[in-house]
Amino acid sequence: MKEMQSKQTEAIKEQMASGEIYFENEEILAEQAGYRDLLFQFNHTLPSKTAEKQAILEKLLGAFGEGSYIEPPFSANWGKNTYFGKGVYANSHLTLVDDTKIMIGDRVMMGPNVSLCTAGHPLSPELRRQAAQFNKPVTIGDNVWLGAGVTVLPGVTIGENTVIGAHSLVTKDVPANVLAFGTPCQVIRQLSSEEQLPNGEGLR
Repeated sequence: MKEMQSKQTEAIKEQMASGEIYFENEEILAEQAGYRDLLFQFNHTLPSKTAEKQAILEKLLGAFGEGSYIEPPFSANWGKNTYFGKGVYANSHLTLVDDTKIMIGDRVMMGPNVSLCTAGHPLSPELRRQAAQFNKPVTIGDNVWLGAGVTVLPGVTIGENTVIGAHSLVTKDVPANVLAFGTPCQVIRQLSSEEQLPNGEGLR
C-alpha cells in the first residue's frame, strides 16, 4: 500500500512539472507542510539573526546564491522549487507560487509586493471544485528589475537587464534589454546601450 502511494506521488510530481492537470495527494501536502514550517521560522526570526535566517533560506529554497537577500515577510507555496542567483534583492511581501520551477538570475531586484506565479487552474468549474491545477515555470533573467507590485503569470520568461514598471501584470514573455509596463505589460522601448550595462552604472 505504501509503495503504491509512493509511486502515485512520484507520478503526480512529474505532472506538477509537465504542465498537465493534476490533483495533489496527502503525501505531497505533508511534504509541503515541512517547507511551510521553514517559511514560518524565517518570517519569525529576529532581524538581527542574519546567520540563522540565511541557514533557513538555504534549507527552504532550491538555491540561494551568495549575497542574496529577502526582506521578510515573504510567502512561498513550496520554496524548494525556487532558485535564486547571486546578489538578488527581494523587498518585503515577495510571493512565490512555486508549484514548479522559478529561476531567478543574478543581481535581480524585486520591489515590495512582487508575485511570481507558476500555478493555474482549469476554466472548468467542475475540475476546480476538485482542486485541479497545472503549472508552468517562470524565468527571470540576470539584472532584471521588477518594480513594486509586479505580478508575473505562469510560463513567462523575462530577458536579462529588462525593467518592469510598478504594478504591471506580465502575461507573456518580455525580451531582454527593454523597459516594459502596464496591465497587461507591454514593451515601451529598448534600453540604451548605457542602460544595459550589467553592473548598473548606466542606471545611476
